[in-house]
Formats: sequence, C-alpha cells, structure tokens
Amino acid sequence: MRIAIGGIDHETNTYAQGLTRLGEFYVLRGEAILATRTQETHVGGAVLTCEVRGVTPIPLLYAQAQPSGTIERETYVHLRDELIDRLRNALPVDGVVLCLHGAGVVDGIPDLEGDLCRHVRHLVGNDVPVVAVFDLHGNVTQTMADSLNGMFPCHQYPHIDFHERAREAVDLTIRQVNEGWLGQCDVVRLPLLLPTTTTFEGIGAEVLADVQELEVHSALLDLSWFHGFPYSDVPHVGSFIVATSRQGEGRKAAMTMAAKLWSKREAFRVDSLDGTQSVQKAQTLVASGVDGPVVINETSDNCGGGAPGDGTHLLRAMLDAGLGAEACFGFIVDPVTAAEAHRAGTGKVIDVALGGRTDTLHGAPIITSARVKSLSDGRLVLQAMMKGAPLNLGPMARLVIDEMDVVVASRRSQTFDPEPFLALGIDVRRYRYVALKSSNHFRAGFRDVAGAIVTADTPGLVTHNIAVFPRQSTHEPLWPLDERAEFQEGNPV
Repeated sequence: MRIAIGGIDHETNTYAQGLTRLGEFYVLRGEAILATRTQETHVGGAVLTCEVRGVTPIPLLYAQAQPSGTIERETYVHLRDELIDRLRNALPVDGVVLCLHGAGVVDGIPDLEGDLCRHVRHLVGNDVPVVAVFDLHGNVTQTMADSLNGMFPCHQYPHIDFHERAREAVDLTIRQVNEGWLGQCDVVRLPLLLPTTTTFEGIGAEVLADVQELEVHSALLDLSWFHGFPYSDVPHVGSFIVATSRQGEGRKAAMTMAAKLWSKREAFRVDSLDGTQSVQKAQTLVASGVDGPVVINETSDNCGGGAPGDGTHLLRAMLDAGLGAEACFGFIVDPVTAAEAHRAGTGKVIDVALGGRTDTLHGAPIITSARVKSLSDGRLVLQAMMKGAPLNLGPMARLVIDEMDVVVASRRSQTFDPEPFLALGIDVRRYRYVALKSSNHFRAGFRDVAGAIVTADTPGLVTHNIAVFPRQSTHEPLWPLDERAEFQEGNPV
C-alpha cells in the first residue's frame, strides 16, 4: 500500500502587515519529509505510522511558515502546483494524508485548504481516500470537507497530540482502502469568535471532554472541535464542530455538540490585564509564597498568532516595577540588537534600542544600556510540544538590563519551552518571575515549572480584545462582538 504525504501549513493573521512570501516558508521534500519520523509533529506522526503499519509513505512536499500576514498568491500557487505535480508523478497511490492548518488565507483565495483539497481530489479521483490532519485553530469550511474522507484536528491546546492525530488519520486511510469504503465529513459552524483557550484546564478542558464523550456514544469515526482563528477577516470565521462518519450520519451529533458549545459561550469571556496589572498580580502571588516561579505570558504579542514578537509593553512594565535579578524575560525578537550583542561579545556593555521595530501598536523601543552576559546560535530542539523538532531562532543574546536577564532572538517564534533560556545559561526555576511571549503552547513546557501563570494582554495583534479588529468580510452578528448573534442549523460554512 502506498500513501502520499504532504501539505501547506500556515496560520494567516490577515491583520498583520505585508504579504507572506516564498522565502518565509520552510519547505521539506522527499527524504527530508521521511526524516521527520522521530518528531512529534503531524508530518512525523504520519510517516512513522505508515512505516510501523507496513505501508510505503510517498513524500510529496510540506511547506510551513510562521504565522504571519496573507500569503502572496504567486507563492501559494507555486507551492500548490509543486505539490500537485509531485503527487501526479507518484500516481497511482492508495491514499493521501494531508498535513494542513485550517486557517490559511491567500491573496484572492480566502480558503487555502479548500482550494488545495479540491486540487488533490480532482487529481486522484473519487475512489481514493484523502484524509487531513489540522491545527484546531482552523476556520474550516464544508468546501474543504467535501474533498476529504476524514478530518483530524489536534484535540489539545497546547498541541501536544499532532503525531497522535496523524496516526489516527493514517489508520483511517488504511482502513478505508482495505474495506473499500470512503468516509464523509460534516462541518457545523457557530458564529463564535473564541479567545485563545487552553484545553489543559477550565472551559476548554470541559468542552473537549464533552466532545470526546459524545464521539464515543455516537460511534462516529471522529468528532472534533475546531476553536477557530478570530484574527482572520474571512467570511467563514467562527468556531466549528466536525464529524467524520462512514455513511454521513455525523451531522446530527455535530449539531448536538455545537448547540452545547453555544450554550457555554459565556464561560469563554476573558478579563484582560495590561502589562502593569499583570506584573502587579504576579507580585501578589510571589508575596503569597507561591511554590515556583510565576510565569507571565504575553498572549497579545504571540508570534504563533501572527504578532511580531518585538513588543515592549510587558518588558517595560517589568523594568518599571524594578523586578531586577528576580526576573527573566525570554524572548523578544530583535535581530538588530542580537547582532550588536554578537559583535560586541560577552562582558561588554552596549547601548540598545530594544524591540518596537515593526509598528507602534506593540510599543516603542526601550532605549537603555545592557551588558552582554552570554550568546548562542539559537539552534534548538523542542522538548515539549512537537518534541524532537528543530527550532532555529537565529543569533541570540542574554542581556542584563537593570539586573534583569532579557533574552533576545533574531527569528520570530513564540516560546514553547525553557530551551531558549537554557541555551543562554538561564535556569528558569531559579527565578521568581519568568516572562515570555505565547498564548498557550508554553504550558506544555512550563506546566512542571510554573507555580502560577498570569496572562498579560497588552496591545497587540493577538489580543483577547478582538473587538479592535475590523470585520469587512463577515456581515452576520458574531459573538461576543454582537449580542444579537444566534446559532441555528444552516449557518453558512
């Protein structure tokens, strides 16, 4: 049996500046795709499962870029056409497993995944199973679902189960080939714009448990919850319940779960804390004797949602509070400052204009002097979420500003785990305050470290205050922006 593996993976923040171009994509082909078998990613999980099951994985193309602005049309067409050409040259195949995101937007094509899935389906015909693995932050459509015979978004946020969901996708593909039937996917959309919500605790964990319980009782092949991605101005933005079934019996269960999610929407409301308020709350927790450092996550400047990562609001508040040697910050994206530190060398004091290089929304540069404590090439291996996958943050520097350790990196990424700190000699367990830029993925790497977590929602492209983003593509009422929003069967997808 031969199963083709490939995909185009991008979370598009349409409010971010500029177009995302070809040079920003990390592209794997051939053996490079097969080499991911040791990584806890959707690509790695698909490859490994094929090999374990005695199936031949046929690597096509996998292209992924950091979350950022709308994809340039020429870039997408180039990647799509190469993937399709590689699939054409690999025919015949018994099945296709696509590794996607679900929130891809191309200039002139608001539904990247729908377009790509249609092209794959047109090429392989209607008798070959095509199954896809997604990020749960997808804005999914029935258009993409109609080209697929299985949809497997990760269940967890942080996304610690990509490889497990890929295993399920491959297993379903094999089953459909062996048994001679094709699954059907049904999408139910809710007019909900949800904040970034972890599934490790609280309402996110509660809803996920509801989904999994209903899946078992309804005997579906899969029932899943796409949280959606509110930082995208597309007609189909929302939150979604998706059912994969053998004979199209999944829509009823999906509607039942969607109604249950709608009834719990008030539990998703968030009280945002600005930089100063979040620092004050952290200080109160430290004073109370919390066991372990207080982690302050700046959700609004999360590169993983399309923000630049060079925001200064939280760092400025920490400096103003005089947290000093009790605090570390990791990391701020500033290749100019990182390069200056590398030129100066360790032990030197340099004058810096730190951060604030992209726009005014995320804060002005911090003008100060800093001592270069240590340096790194920024080449890391993830140890929690996507364990085993490489991460290149470019030249990094550990600066000491007002006695506080501040990590500076050259390439955009959120902080997934303590590795960026460790690369520069920082043991986060020895600090009372640990600040970072991430919405929830950091929880996978810091849940055994943090004594408490405080979320800072400063001005930024991934703020929970989604009312600040204009909606030109969607004209229906959306909760929580409009209390007139209603959920009913037949909402467009």
